[in-house]
Amino acid sequence: MSGALSWPFLRLYLLTLLYFSANAILNVIIPLRGESLGASSTVIGLVMGAYMFTTMFFRPWAGQIIQKHGPIRILRIILILNGLALILYTFTGLGGYFVARALQGVSTAFFSMALQIGIIDALPEKDRSQGISYYSLFSYIPGIAGPVLALGLWNAGGMDYFSIFMIGIAMITGLFGYSVRMDKTKEPGIDTTQDKTGQKFGMLASFGELIRNPFLFKCSVIMLISSIVFGAITAFIPLYAPQLNHGNAGVFLMIQAAVVVIARIALRKKIPSDGTWHSSFMMGTMLLLTLAAACVGLSIQAGVILFYLGAGLIGIAQAIVYPTLTTYLSFVLPQTNRNVLIGLFIATADLGVSLGGVVMGPVADLFSFSWMYLICAVLGALMIIFAYDRRGLLSAMR
Repeated sequence: MSGALSWPFLRLYLLTLLYFSANAILNVIIPLRGESLGASSTVIGLVMGAYMFTTMFFRPWAGQIIQKHGPIRILRIILILNGLALILYTFTGLGGYFVARALQGVSTAFFSMALQIGIIDALPEKDRSQGISYYSLFSYIPGIAGPVLALGLWNAGGMDYFSIFMIGIAMITGLFGYSVRMDKTKEPGIDTTQDKTGQKFGMLASFGELIRNPFLFKCSVIMLISSIVFGAITAFIPLYAPQLNHGNAGVFLMIQAAVVVIARIALRKKIPSDGTWHSSFMMGTMLLLTLAAACVGLSIQAGVILFYLGAGLIGIAQAIVYPTLTTYLSFVLPQTNRNVLIGLFIATADLGVSLGGVVMGPVADLFSFSWMYLICAVLGALMIIFAYDRRGLLSAMR
C-alpha cells in the first residue's frame, strides 16, 4: 500500500484510534456520573465543554511549539499528560473530572495538530483529503463500541471496572506512542528556520485573518455552528435518550459512529480535493445536519425510529464536513502561515463542540432537550444559506 495507506501513516492512524478511545467511554460516563451526583445540565455541559475549550485555546500555539521542539518530543510529553488525565478520572469526583477534561484538552491540541499538519505536509495534493479523512475516521472508530461498553460498565455499577479501563488505555496508548516515529518535513521553497520572531508576530496577527480572509471566515463559521450541534449531541444524548420509549444512548452513539466510519470509507474519494468551493456539496451537507438535529428534537413526540434516523444523518454530516473544509483550506490558504491558520480553523471546531455543552446546557435547563435540539436544527438551516457562494467568489479569488 502507498500514499495515505502506507505503513508510516497507518501507525499514526492506529495511535489516533488508541488516543481517542477513552473519549468514547467518557462521553457517556461523565453525563451519567454528573446526573447521579445531582448536577444540572449546565454543570454537566461545563465539564464536558472544558475539554474542547482548552483544546481551542492552545491549538493556535501548538504548531509553533511543535516546530521549535520537534514533534516526537512533544508527542511523548503530551502522551504522559494524557495518561495523567485518564488516571485522574479513577479517583476523583465531578470537580476532578473538570480538571481532567482540561488536561485532556491541552494534550489533544498538540496531538491532533502534530498529526494533521504532518499528514497535510507529507502527502501529495491528490491524497490530502484521504489522509485527513482517515485520521478523522480512526478517531471515530472507538465510538462504535465505546458507548455500549460505557453503558455496560455503568449499569453493572462498575466504576472499578471503569478505572481499570482508563488505566489500561493510558498505558497502552503511551507505550505505542513512544514507538511511533515521524519524519520532519519541510515545505519546498519556504525557510522554516528563519525569522522566528516574525513567525510569532504572524501567529498573533493571524487571528484577524478569521475575519479578513473570506475562505477562512466562511469555513470557520460553518465549522463552528456544525460543531455546536455535534457537541450538543455528544454531551446530552446520554441524558435525553432515557426520556424516549426504547431510547438507548449507547445504540444512538454506536449508530452515529458506525455511520461516520462507513461514510468516511465510502465517500473518501468523493470529498473535493481540488481547492474549489462546491456550494451544492456543502449546502447538502448542512441540510443533512439540519435534518439530523430536527429528527432528534422531534423524536420525543414521533418515536424512537426518528431518533435513530437522526443518529445516522448526524454521522453522515460529521463524516463530510470536517475533511471537506480542512482540505479546501489546505489549498487556498497562503503557505507562509497555513499551519497557524489551519490551527485557528480547527480551534473553531473545538470552540463549537465546547459551546454545544456550555451554551446548550442552560438552554436545555430553561426549556427541554427536545427544544434545544430543535434550536440546533434552526442553526443548521441558517448554514444551508450561508454555504451558498452566490457569485463563485470563493473559487474565483484563488
